[in-house]
Amino acid sequence: MNNSNEWKQAEHALSRMEVLKQGSNEPVAITGESEDLVCIGIGTDAAVFVYEPLPAYAYKLYTEAALPKKQAEIHVYSQLEGSPFFPVFYGSGERYVVISREEGMTLYDCLLYGIPVPRQVIDDVDAARAFVRSRGLNPRDIHLKNVLLQDGRGKVIDVSEYVQSGNDKRWEHLEWAYDNVYPLLEGKRIPLWLIEAVKTAYNHLDPLNINLQEFSERIRKLFIKN
Repeated sequence: MNNSNEWKQAEHALSRMEVLKQGSNEPVAITGESEDLVCIGIGTDAAVFVYEPLPAYAYKLYTEAALPKKQAEIHVYSQLEGSPFFPVFYGSGERYVVISREEGMTLYDCLLYGIPVPRQVIDDVDAARAFVRSRGLNPRDIHLKNVLLQDGRGKVIDVSEYVQSGNDKRWEHLEWAYDNVYPLLEGKRIPLWLIEAVKTAYNHLDPLNINLQEFSERIRKLFIKN
């Protein structure tokens, strides 16, 4: 962890913003205004901002209902300190945590723009998951929007569910798709509607009882139509 407290300079700007819960699986809403803050990401429990005078930091600002997740995330980052597979944790405020701003494109956007994803990214996520387990945590909720392609390597950017139990199988299913489906798609731009259609169909399935081969055949028909 960095002992510098320069990140606290964003405190006043962040105090002018509020993040509101919209629904269990809906993106949050943001109210307030600050010329120095730029929103770079929106999730279901928080929004991520960059404070322009200090662009090396990312501020994850939580909804009121999600503040317990903030505390969990602080705990997780304390256990993952020193790993190259995750952002650096710098500190926290009343409603936010501060981590390193990570450059790169999410795997979701790689599909959208036809950017090839090298096998090294998959291997890095596997190594990250093993490291998480070695620290007594549970690597859950690793999906296309939570992994960055960064200089040919993989970096995981959301650790908020690692204190929860159970295996949601998301990464195992993505790795299967990488080996069995992605070779047919690599370098091709996948339309947004098609990615979202696959995501919606997947979310309606029981993750512990998915027949991946059958599911991939259903998805293949969508690509043929497209």
